[in-house]
Order: sequence, then C-alpha cells, then structure tokens
Amino acid sequence: MAHLNETHAPSLRSWIDSANAHDTDFPIQNLPFAVFRRDGTDEPFRGGVAIGDQIVDLAALAAERPFTGDASVALQAAASDSLNGLMALGPTAWSALRLALSKALRMQSASRGLVEACLVPQAAAEFAVPARIGDYTDFYTSVHHATNIGRQFRPDQPLLPNYKWVPIGYHGRSSSIGVSGLSFPRPIGQMMRPGAPSPVVGPCERLDYELELGIFIGPGNATGRPVSMDEAESQVFGLCLLNDWSSRDVQGWEYQPLGPFLSKNFATTLSPWIVTFEALAPFRVPFVRPAGDPDPLPYLDSPANRAEGALDIRLEVDLQSRLMRERGLSPQCLTSTSYRHAYWTPAQLVTHHTMNGCNLRPGDLFGSGTLSGPTLQEAGALIELTVGGQQPLTLAGGESRTYLVDGDSVTLRGWCEAPGAVRIGLGACIGTVLPTTS
Repeated sequence: MAHLNETHAPSLRSWIDSANAHDTDFPIQNLPFAVFRRDGTDEPFRGGVAIGDQIVDLAALAAERPFTGDASVALQAAASDSLNGLMALGPTAWSALRLALSKALRMQSASRGLVEACLVPQAAAEFAVPARIGDYTDFYTSVHHATNIGRQFRPDQPLLPNYKWVPIGYHGRSSSIGVSGLSFPRPIGQMMRPGAPSPVVGPCERLDYELELGIFIGPGNATGRPVSMDEAESQVFGLCLLNDWSSRDVQGWEYQPLGPFLSKNFATTLSPWIVTFEALAPFRVPFVRPAGDPDPLPYLDSPANRAEGALDIRLEVDLQSRLMRERGLSPQCLTSTSYRHAYWTPAQLVTHHTMNGCNLRPGDLFGSGTLSGPTLQEAGALIELTVGGQQPLTLAGGESRTYLVDGDSVTLRGWCEAPGAVRIGLGACIGTVLPTTS
C-alpha cells in the first residue's frame, strides 16, 4: 500500500517554473515516467520523467551517475529504451528513484546544474509505448457500464449473475497498442445487419471509443504462486490513460460465445506518461460497494483495500471532428466521470488474475474496462451516451454523432485533486480515425 511521504508535500516547489503552475499535470509531486526521443531525430528512445513542460532525460542523467544505492540502480534501468527493467525492480527501487529525482528538482537543489543540462522540452519530443507489453488483459470493472450495455441487449437482466462476484476480463492483443497521437484506419470486419439473411464484410459502421485506465505491472510473480491482496499493490508500477477502440457492429456478431476478437484488436491507444502508484497516494478513497451488494469473497478482500483501495482519478472525453478543426472550434467535452466508481480495485484485479497460478511479468498491461459513472452523462463510450445509436449527440457546429466518423479525434484526459494535495495529471491520450485503406 503506497503511503504519503515527503515527495507529496504540497509545499514543494521546483526550480523549473512551469512545474509550479496551478494547472500543470506535472508538478514536482507527480514525476511520471515515459519513453521518448527528440522529435524528428533517429536518436535512441530512452526513459524520461515529466516535470512541468520539460522532460528529464534519464539516459543523460544516468551517464552522470548522480545517485547512490537503490536510486542509482533504478536510474540505470530507467535509461533504457523501455521501462521493463525499472518495472522489474519493485516498489523500493521505484520509490528511491522518485525521491532522488524530487530532491534534485526542488528549489535550491545543489543538483540543479547537472539536471538542467539533461532537460528536453516536451514540445520537442516524440514518444513510444513505454514498455514491451508481453500480455494485455482487458477487464470490465464499471458496474454502470456493464448495466448500461446489458440493458440494451437484456432489458430484464442487464447484469449477468457472475458480475458482482468475479472480476470479468479477457486477454487482448498487445501488438496493436500504440501511443497517444495514433491515427488508424477504420477497421473492416464481418457483421450481421438487422434483417439480413447472411453476414456482410465491410468497413465498421459503429466505431466507438472506450474511456479506460491502463495499469502497468511491475515485478510479476512466479507461475503457480498467486498474489494475495496484501501483496497486490506492490505489483502495480503505475497508471496511464487507455482508449480501447471498439467496432460495435463487428463485436455484436462475433462475441458469442467467446467474447471480443477482431472488434477490439485493431487499435488500442495509451497516453505516454505512467503516473506511479506512489504519486497517487493522496487521492486514495475507500472501496465501497452499494448497499445490498455482496461483499467480495475473502481472497478479494482486505481491511486496507476497504479503507483506501479505490482511487479518485477524474476522467474526461473530448471529441473534435474534422469540420470542427477546419472551423477552429475547440474539442467538445462529451463525458466527465471518476475512477472511484469502478466496481473492482487494481489490487483485486491483480489478485484475481493470479489466483489460479497465472504468472504476471514486468510490463504486462491491464485495461480497466470502460469507466462509466452512475449517470448517463458520465458514460465512457458512445454506445452508452447515444443509447445504442438511438439518441444522437449534437456537436458544436451542428453535426450529430451516434458513432465515430472518419476524421474524428478523441482525447482522453485524467487528473487528481484533493484537499491538502497538489493537483496532478495523467496528460492526454489522443487518437484519430482515418478512412478505411482497402
């Protein structure tokens, strides 16, 4: 369980002015990790840490060997072209590096000159997927999303009997995971249209986004050794934003009996910055089930998880059409909600995933599943917001949407605020739909 320490102190200020702005995603209390290089170059990708509008180049800093002990070991691992090595080291090393970086970036730091020489403006950087993702598991943790979707197909029984007892998930495809800024062609698939005698093959007509969080796994566990609730959070390196794009018409035809396949594996987009679990400590909230719902089974329960296993991460979805861009219109907010509404916590996902002896490995990724709140305005996908396409949305400029059209750009944003804490953010996760290529 991550606890408050000196790196969270609201009084901390950085010698980098942009890190002290009240609305920055990346104050000194955050320090998220990414993999980057200077845009337009063939430099090797390497680890970086966000501070204000700058990036600390961890490869350049590691060459100076400024730290000792666990922090030094972690810095050398983070200088690589992926964060897997850092993730493998575990919470003690992660915390040591974060503390060392915090001290080096604070006002009046004796290390200012050394670190200043290692800064790269974020505006001059391009990013890569931050880890080599061996396995990707997508969960279904929002009871509100599950109910909204279930109601469209099973009005008399929106939730299946297992939902409130077991974290639902499926194994996804890691090869098509990309980083923010991704543009992808509208997928082609096999669909059964209402009233048709046989399925057709063609471009997806019901393309959707899904507002999710990505959960990156740290050290992992040995095959055959389940991870208990008391150990589970030590397996979580950090969180990012995740958009699990979905072909709803393909999905509706193919998902029986085994679930999503081609309707999901064509594109998944991540934000570049991973906010560490430690940085999120000020924004933990109690894990509470609605009155009358069953308590989790004992292997998915613990006093610590009940007390502060959930996270209040504010989430937002913005959409900007091609026409809006051409007219100079800003993206339009479609949804605002919070991760605190999730039905299962990150610790419960780790514990359940490993209860049968399944081994997790550094860099594995969990998707939270679409994160919808209790009202329709907090829905995390168009299929909910438009009630299966029956209630179109009106965009600025007069356009309407039931599902995404070519040229649409979707931006996910996330941030945390709490009394007595400095606001931190997850950055942005942006993707754009292109016309079908064949």
